[in-house]
Amino acid sequence: MYPQQPIAPYVRRATLLLLLFGLLPELFAQSYKLMRFEEDYRNLADSARRGYERLKYMPLASDDKIWLSLGGEARAEYVDFNNEDWGRLQLGNNNFLLQRYNLHADLHFGERFRLFTQLRSALQHGRKNGSRQIDEDQLNVQNLFIDWTILERINRSLLIRIGRQELDYGSGRLISVGEGPNARRYFTGAKIAYNSGKVKLETFAMMADTIKAGVFDNKPSKQINLWGAYGKIIMPRQANIDLYYIGIFRDRSMFEEDVAKETRHSIGTRIWKYGGGFIYNLEGAYQFGSFGKGKISAWTASVDIGYLFEDSYLKPSINLRNDYISGDKKAGDGNLQTFNPIYPKGGYFGFSPQIGPVNLIDIHPYATLDLPANLKLQVDLVFNWRQSLQDGVYRPSGSFNLAGSMSRKRYIGTAYLANLTWAANKQLSLVSGIQYFKTGAFIEDIITTPKNGIFFNSRIALKF
Repeated sequence: MYPQQPIAPYVRRATLLLLLFGLLPELFAQSYKLMRFEEDYRNLADSARRGYERLKYMPLASDDKIWLSLGGEARAEYVDFNNEDWGRLQLGNNNFLLQRYNLHADLHFGERFRLFTQLRSALQHGRKNGSRQIDEDQLNVQNLFIDWTILERINRSLLIRIGRQELDYGSGRLISVGEGPNARRYFTGAKIAYNSGKVKLETFAMMADTIKAGVFDNKPSKQINLWGAYGKIIMPRQANIDLYYIGIFRDRSMFEEDVAKETRHSIGTRIWKYGGGFIYNLEGAYQFGSFGKGKISAWTASVDIGYLFEDSYLKPSINLRNDYISGDKKAGDGNLQTFNPIYPKGGYFGFSPQIGPVNLIDIHPYATLDLPANLKLQVDLVFNWRQSLQDGVYRPSGSFNLAGSMSRKRYIGTAYLANLTWAANKQLSLVSGIQYFKTGAFIEDIITTPKNGIFFNSRIALKF
C-alpha cells in the first residue's frame, strides 16, 4: 500500500473545492458535452450575463463578432484493485489515486473561424506496477485546432478542422476518446465535417502520438496511421443508422498469433434507437487487410436491446446485450482472424472490465434506475467465453494479455457489477462502482493459482 500522508492534502483540498462548487446554482441550461469543443454559448450574447456566465461568453470586440469562452475540469479518482489479472501478477491489493485537470479556451472570429485549445494533466500516485499510458501524462496539449466553416446555412454546414483534436464515434466500439481512463486520447490531423441536421458525415486523416508520462514529451508518429469516414442518418422516432469505414497502420501490433506490422480496414454499420419505450443498439463490422505476410479476416456483431419505462416511477430500464467478437482460427498459420477494436471505449462491457472486446462471446443483462436526489443506479451481470479456442484473452484496451491456444477451456468467468452516479448539479458529479469477477474454467486452467478479482473505484468530478 502507498503512503497515505502525501495524498491526504490533495483529497482534502479537492473535496472542499468540489463541495463549494456543488453549492453554486445552475446558471445556464446547457449541459456539458463529452467533447467540450461541441459546446456553444453564442446564445448568451443577447442575455444579461451574470457571474459565471461571463466566463462562458466574453466579447472581445464592440460588435461581439470576436468572443472567448473558458472552461475546464478537475477530477479525482480512488481505485482499489484486488487480484488484478486474476492473481497472475501476484500484486494482491493494488490501490492508487488518479487525478485529471483540463483547461480550455474557445476563441471565435465571427461565424467562420475558430481556435480551440485545451491543456490536460493526468497524474497517478501509488500504483504498484507503475503507470499505464491511460493513467499518467503529466502535462500535454490535448486539443489545439482551427475550424473554418466553409458553408453555414439554416439546414447545412461544412467545416474543415486542422490540428490536434479528440475523436469519438458511435457507441465507441472502434474509436472512442476514452473518457473512463484518466488520460483521454487525441490525434493530430485534418477532418472535414458535413451536417444537414438529419445527415452527418465526417472524413478524417490522423496521426496518433506515442504517450509518455512526462511534460510535453509525447512522441509524434510523423505519419498518417488512422483514416476513415463516419456517417450518421438521423430519423426521429425511427431507427438511426451509422455507416463507417476506418483504416489503420501500425508498425508493431501484438496478438497471440505474432508480433508484426498491421494494415487493417474496418467497414461497419450501426442501427440504434434511444428514448422512451423499446430501445436498441445493433452493430456489426468486418475487418480485412494484412498482418506481416499474412491476411486479416475478422468480424464483430453486437445486439443490445431493452425497454425504458420512461413514464414510470424511477424510470427503470431492463436490457440484454450479446456480443460476438472473432478470435484467431488457427494459431501459428500466419493469417489473423482476431478482431482489433482499434481505440475502444474503456468500460464498454462493464464499469471496470478485465476483459477487452477481442476473441469474446458475452451475454450481458443489465438494468438501471433513476433514484431520488439525482441518483442513478446500474447493475450488470456479464458471462464471458472465448470465441476461438486458438486465441487468448485481451485487455480492455485491446492489447494482448493471456495466451490461450494451449487450453481447450472456453469459459473465462462471470463479472458482477454495480455503480451509482450522483449528479449534484451540472458542475459536480460523483460515481462509485464495484466489480466482482469469478474466474471460469479457462482462467483456472491457464493460471497456476487463480484468484477472483475485486475492483472498487470512486470518482468525483467538477466541470465548469
